[in-house]
Amino acid sequence: MSEGELLALPYLFEFWAFDHQLPPEGDWKTWVILGGRGAGKTRAGAEWVRAMVEGNGPMDKGRARRVALVGETVDQVREVMVYGESGILACSPSDRRPRWEAGRKRLVWPNGAVAQVFSAHEPEALRGPQFDAAWVDELAKWKKAQDTWDMLQFGLRLGEHPQVCVTTTPRNVGLLKALLAQGSTVSTHAPTEVNRANLADSFLAEVKARYAGTRMGRQELEGVVLDDVEGALWTTRMLEKLRRKRLPKLDRIVVAVDPPVTSHAGSDECGIVVAGVSMQGEVGDWRAYVLDDVTVRAKSPLGWARVAVTAMETWGADRLVAEVNQGGDLVSEVVRQVDPLVPIKPVHAARGKAARAEPVAALYEQGRVFHVGGFGALEDQMCRMTVQGYEGQGSPDRLDALVWALHELVIEPSSQWRRPRMRSL
Repeated sequence: MSEGELLALPYLFEFWAFDHQLPPEGDWKTWVILGGRGAGKTRAGAEWVRAMVEGNGPMDKGRARRVALVGETVDQVREVMVYGESGILACSPSDRRPRWEAGRKRLVWPNGAVAQVFSAHEPEALRGPQFDAAWVDELAKWKKAQDTWDMLQFGLRLGEHPQVCVTTTPRNVGLLKALLAQGSTVSTHAPTEVNRANLADSFLAEVKARYAGTRMGRQELEGVVLDDVEGALWTTRMLEKLRRKRLPKLDRIVVAVDPPVTSHAGSDECGIVVAGVSMQGEVGDWRAYVLDDVTVRAKSPLGWARVAVTAMETWGADRLVAEVNQGGDLVSEVVRQVDPLVPIKPVHAARGKAARAEPVAALYEQGRVFHVGGFGALEDQMCRMTVQGYEGQGSPDRLDALVWALHELVIEPSSQWRRPRMRSL
């Protein structure tokens, strides 16, 4: 083994040791590596290019001779994919390290293989060249993603089976979702946590403190593709702006429950959300705070009732608001089996879910509702509710409970305040 190979061993072990970074089996066309920030996506892409060019990696199907390196800009390709700490040059042993030709914007390997650099800002530059492999980085944030991707596909026409490796932090963009849905695409997933050995402890502590459990955290740390559907009443960006770490003094706290019809494993969830309100000034100045989401699934009526009553005790709530469309008086009876003194307010859904949610969404738009901490699953449902209805799977029970809580704390007091009063003579 040469000196260069010995020096490269730590890098090779780091790459191939993680299952989520191993190239999948089969005759796939595109391998999409979805990962959180710092999850090792760049190293995975660089090692894949090395293996393709050198023809001695686990995915060996013949050595690649012409490779496209495509990033958002030429500078980003050079600084991240080529020269970065996890880039191609950093992980190449000295006897097989390619030479960077700045004037021609390309890497040339000792064995004659060539990797050309392209920018997603200039998709037409991909018209003409041809390749047998390509590494695409951060596709989900390209402004001209579809045009660039299309031009690249026309150029992948060399060799027996041209392949593409896509490394990206997931975002809710049409091209990425369409690509993942194709039968010729395989994907692997890597959260930030899997690469903790190569990340600063202070970085992990900070991002976890700020984003753990939030929708943004699920995207940026867990590497999950989120669905902000078109026309949604809430968006990820809106919710991130309304996130708070500290609570003011609250004047009221309620627990809202949206019970399921059944209690077996395939049942809908029992939405249980805790919220409070600061009643300073006129009703229009009140501010509400979402405090907890203790939603449960596959619990018996007594089971979810115990969770709801415990949440009341934990937060010092003054009322339990429960939708009774499905269970009627049985809902109150079940709760009182757990605690006969719990103050319960039964509510009936006379309008559809979207119609009930719209005035609550308006409160968020006005900056009058804040989330204290992260509520990823709840926020997923919020970002799939449109004026036409819910665009997700199943029933948005967490969102329903949230809506009932905020109706009780803010919407109903506001409507009573606006209601004309009879003047006494």
